[in-house]
Amino acid sequence: MKIRKFKMNESGLNRFFGPLEAKIMDILWNDVEMTIKEVQQVLDREKLTNFNTVMTVMNRLVEKGILQKRAEGRSSLYKPVLSRAEFLHTQSKEMTNELMDEFGNVVVSHMLDALEEVDEDLVAKLEQKIQELKKGR
Repeated sequence: MKIRKFKMNESGLNRFFGPLEAKIMDILWNDVEMTIKEVQQVLDREKLTNFNTVMTVMNRLVEKGILQKRAEGRSSLYKPVLSRAEFLHTQSKEMTNELMDEFGNVVVSHMLDALEEVDEDLVAKLEQKIQELKKGR
């Protein structure tokens, strides 16, 4: 599953999804499986949302491979294909690979500059990874 558009000027899930898509994914990542009606009821707590709109967005997320849909009686239950952590891991890895392919050394340089702002554990993990890569050559 590859998100086609990454929005630099947004934050959180809105970087990957439209506003309603992000809210729906946030709801579904906090539950096991839900019907469209159940998702709509959660959304309605914040702002009234049309059932058909929620249905359309959720079915588009199924088409994109982000949600799974299964029939249960007369209803359909929806759940994310990946957990939130798996989704974010997959997307960040994909973005990193694309940046490396396109910009190479510039990206590495910027990542190293950003290390000044991160905790020591992350720097230690990076050092360990570099040592593993050197041993593998």
